[in-house]
Amino acid sequence: MFFRTAAGNEPVREWLKGLPENERKQIGADILAVQFGWPLGLPLVDSLGEGLWEVRTRLPSRIARTLFFTHDETIILLHGFIKKTRATPEHELNLAHKRKRDYEHQQKHPPRK
Repeated sequence: MFFRTAAGNEPVREWLKGLPENERKQIGADILAVQFGWPLGLPLVDSLGEGLWEVRTRLPSRIARTLFFTHDETIILLHGFIKKTRATPEHELNLAHKRKRDYEHQQKHPPRK
């Protein structure tokens, strides 16, 4: 499931749409493998601590990461990016943590209709 902002945006879906089709397909296949095989470990999935996980996708010329957490046995895709450094950049982790907190807040306080 894609994390949705309060404004209705789905950042991971939007990120995927901006990638070449062959890369979208590979990342999608890896996410699907995690969804149906959870829990999984390395080399496809790694823990980032504090309930965050990453799907590690090797693309032809680069590496993609899709950060997620689980809620009620559902994988919530929080953030995706192309990895350019050995360690996951702090700002990428911070953004995923913020979206996780936002999601949890949305679950406790659903918008009134």
